[in-house]
Amino acid sequence: MEQIFKRRFKKLIGYLLSIFLILFVFRLVYGYTKKVDQNPRQTQFFESISNVKRNYASKKYEVKSTNATQSLVKVDQKYEKVAEISTKSAAFDSEEKQARAHVAKYKALVQFEQKSGNKGYRKLNLLIGVPPENFDALYGDLIAIGTVQAKQITKKDKTNEYKELNAKKASLEKIRNSLLELKSKGGKIEEYIQLENRILEIENQLQDLGVSLGDFDDENEFCTVQFSLLEGKETRISFIHRVKVALEWTIKFYLRIILTLFFLSFFVYLVLLIIDKLRIIEKMINRKE
Repeated sequence: MEQIFKRRFKKLIGYLLSIFLILFVFRLVYGYTKKVDQNPRQTQFFESISNVKRNYASKKYEVKSTNATQSLVKVDQKYEKVAEISTKSAAFDSEEKQARAHVAKYKALVQFEQKSGNKGYRKLNLLIGVPPENFDALYGDLIAIGTVQAKQITKKDKTNEYKELNAKKASLEKIRNSLLELKSKGGKIEEYIQLENRILEIENQLQDLGVSLGDFDDENEFCTVQFSLLEGKETRISFIHRVKVALEWTIKFYLRIILTLFFLSFFVYLVLLIIDKLRIIEKMINRKE
């Protein structure tokens, strides 16, 4: 009996130690996969100017028509292409100069800029308009600066939007010409004033459309690069510190598990004890009857 008890006790200790070691190894490995960021600040810069300036480009190509002649149809696609790069640098000044040199090298334009923070915690945000043919080259050079934290490229087709703007412009021009013809015929002063106000309103709408369509002009064709350079040194954590953190976490979490199991077992024991007592009482009642 004593030997059986010892075996079971050793197995129980072995299971408990195995759980402890599994938790410890898990936390230690997790510590290596988790990235530490000394400057977890987020910027609203690009979101705040997203509706102020949009860059568009075009791509001309030919496709076969679906009719019987199978003739080639020229397609002028309008699109928006945006690259987002967030990088961290321990040599902020030199790598800022390097980024600006790349912008000049590829004949790109810094359309918006924000630089903030004190030395050691500085951040540079650049909204760059780059000619479509130089987009990939500039992107490749910028992601080589510092340690890249995040990057992505998004491309959206804007052909339908461009066509809708042109259709709206043509419609407004027709309305304006019709109103000008009515104006030339003369009439009451009140009607004349109403026509003038309506013509002025349409002229303002045409001006707004002209600005929007101007972004699609071939001479204004650009793709966009959103570049963020964050100053900060890469944090290196020693193995001893990782072991200490993993051990502290494991002990806390392990004790919680043990206590939870203990109270759960105690509760189940009480429930079973009450059920057993109730059965005994029921048997005694049945015997008396």
